[in-house]
Amino acid sequence: MDRILVVNGGMPKGGRTELLTRYIARKYNFHYIDISEANLPLLTGEEEQWRLQSVVNFKDKVRLSQGIILISPEYHGGMTGALKNTLDFLTSDELEYKPVALVATAGGGKGGINCLNNMRTVMRGFYANVIPKQIVLDPECFNYDDGTLWEESAKLVGDMVQELQMFVKMTSNIETKA
Repeated sequence: MDRILVVNGGMPKGGRTELLTRYIARKYNFHYIDISEANLPLLTGEEEQWRLQSVVNFKDKVRLSQGIILISPEYHGGMTGALKNTLDFLTSDELEYKPVALVATAGGGKGGINCLNNMRTVMRGFYANVIPKQIVLDPECFNYDDGTLWEESAKLVGDMVQELQMFVKMTSNIETKA
């Protein structure tokens, strides 16, 4: 099994981002982090923050993963501030060359693209390997009755997961040969 970490960057409990994150983690047997439960403080840059057990645990989970799926709703043209704060606790030590897939949940219309671009820019700052396939899911993509996705949306997610797993395999092959 790939050690893929799915990160819920949304804040409201029971929202579409949480539904999607849990769906992917359950369907593909991936690990899951809900940033609202990670107990990370607002980053101030103070030295003692880096020694907090919650920070150390979070950084270890990311470092030990082979790939990451970042999921965020689009808030005011970008990812959530909470997700950005969470990512600011990381360094390229945890993310350099790590395959990362990006998913945005949007309210409909043309939302979500700016969130994806924002996450991609931040991941590039860590030297992460953001995969080409990215997804925006609008409210009509979700089957709220059973906490899943409708068939077409589930296929989009499946294709993205498959591409991420391909990049994970390529990365692990490179590491093995080095």
